[in-house]
Amino acid sequence: MRHLLQCIVIIGASMVLGMTGCTLKGTVKQITDTTSNITGTTSGAAWWSEDGQIKPDFKAVAFATINQNNLQQDIAAGQGEYLTSMSVLLSVLENRRSAFFSAAQARYAQEAGGEALELEKLLLLLQNAAIASLR
Repeated sequence: MRHLLQCIVIIGASMVLGMTGCTLKGTVKQITDTTSNITGTTSGAAWWSEDGQIKPDFKAVAFATINQNNLQQDIAAGQGEYLTSMSVLLSVLENRRSAFFSAAQARYAQEAGGEALELEKLLLLLQNAAIASLR
């Protein structure tokens, strides 16, 4: 019975992929291309530990890379789950987070002028806001 159910699931998945024009090869290529784009700024080996985990030094960069649009929206608003998560990754103390949010929002308004920032500028802005929140 279990074998029959597995066969039905495989056939059903194959039919769905076939009808949508999606191929496994295309999907895998899309995933690997995206991963290559994320790690393209530095050697892939530098980001990952031997056990396949992102090294602590690169967690904030990886998070900002993957969530760049949502993060910029939160920065512009001066609050939000992405900005809170980034504050944790940047080791901003909980009692300094409101200062971090305000500094990030002010710097973003000054730097972006209503436009999206490039990733490098966004990361620098967040780093500077974290430093400013310590004062």
